[in-house]
Amino acid sequence: MLLEAVLSIGSDLGLRATLQQIVDTATTLTGARHGALGVLEPDDDRTEALYRTGMTEAERRSVDRLLSERRAGLPAEAEDGDGGREPSDAPAPAYLVAPIQVHTELFGHLCLAGKSSGPFTGTDRALLHVLASQAGIAIGNARLYESARQRERWIEGAAAVTTALLTGTNAADALMTVAESARVLAGASAGVILQPTEEGGMEIVTASTLDDPAGIVGTTIAPGSPVLVQLLGGEPVFIDDSATDPRMTTDVRSRFGPSMMLPLQSGGRLIGTLALPRRRGAPPYTAVDRLLATQFASQAALALVMADAQADREQLAVYEDRDRIARDLHDLVVQRLFATEMMLESTRRRATGEGEAGELLGRAVDELDSTIQEVRTAIFALQQPPAEAPSTFRGRVLRETGGASALLGFPPSVHFTGAVDALVGEATGRELLAVLRKALAAAHRRPGVSAIEVEVDATVRLADGRGAVRLLVADDGRDEEGGRSTTVTWQAPL
Repeated sequence: MLLEAVLSIGSDLGLRATLQQIVDTATTLTGARHGALGVLEPDDDRTEALYRTGMTEAERRSVDRLLSERRAGLPAEAEDGDGGREPSDAPAPAYLVAPIQVHTELFGHLCLAGKSSGPFTGTDRALLHVLASQAGIAIGNARLYESARQRERWIEGAAAVTTALLTGTNAADALMTVAESARVLAGASAGVILQPTEEGGMEIVTASTLDDPAGIVGTTIAPGSPVLVQLLGGEPVFIDDSATDPRMTTDVRSRFGPSMMLPLQSGGRLIGTLALPRRRGAPPYTAVDRLLATQFASQAALALVMADAQADREQLAVYEDRDRIARDLHDLVVQRLFATEMMLESTRRRATGEGEAGELLGRAVDELDSTIQEVRTAIFALQQPPAEAPSTFRGRVLRETGGASALLGFPPSVHFTGAVDALVGEATGRELLAVLRKALAAAHRRPGVSAIEVEVDATVRLADGRGAVRLLVADDGRDEEGGRSTTVTWQAPL
């Protein structure tokens, strides 16, 4: 039976399964009714975890107290499994306790009580000693396996984050990708990204949590706080209990227990901080957890910098391409169209009478003039800086006028009347924007323009009672005859 037990212990490489198997095997071999294995918390006198069999809650507390006494070096009330030979007149032990060592580290204690056939014997003590020795080996193997699997998960997570960031994503999505991946890998309650503020503090800008993130985003760490000083110095911060640690000063600290705060820095540049808090009462982070999370933060920071640089390169390429297209349109297409228009206009003037040929030439000149205006409008649009498309109609109008200000040298005045976002549909909105873009381009070509007024009115009523939207674009420039510019008016039913 002992041989089978020794062979079976450690057959499952999972640490939790191995520990429970040790307790079950020990009680079966010795005939004990109750068994417990207490795992000791490193550098502390507390039992971190307790694996038991055949015990009530009261018995569990009693064994927990006993194991704590063994950890503190206090005398136990019973025979220790490795305590040597007992005097011949010593009473039979009511329970047995044996230490479990992994290499030279005291991992925990294995405790047995309540033997059904009578008191524990020397044979039971010898069996327990063998099992404790074998348990140390099995636990060491299980630890190595779990550590390897944990490292593999973190490495795979870091690689997935890097791939996701470099495939193209905006800044907000990039930060959320890092926060969410780190939260899952660390088994944290939340993954939080903080970034420096202008005042010298740090503000939570992204939060990944299974709960409602309301109240977390926007929380700030005041300048000069001990945690912030350490983070700005590039050092990670490890906290056993966020709710009680005096270094924590945020309003949300009461929600969390163990926490890691890791600086996101690359090349000496601090991008922000990755915080991984767990719930109150959750197990603390181990040394391996801290090491792997710190390495992940370094990798994520590098990926963020690379993604940012890649986005800048792509945006620069867009700028250069749009500039090239605009130059080609202006230098080649517009000039040729304009030259053709001049030739047709000259031919029309030399033509005698108002016959059909003259009328056709006049229409051709008008068409060419309209085409030139459209091409110039396209050039004007190409010269605007690319940006993320606004989600509302009001935002798209403001984007057009804001882009025009870079060429005009002043911002147009924009007024909205009525619920334009709710009333103006997609098709009507596109048509209105095209007219606005053309009107702004025309105003840019007119001399003496120093002010432009744009009004979008969604409260207009047509003659048949239907609602409509009206666009008015007016400027203070001069027309071709030297008079005041007329107002461009456009409207369409909603």
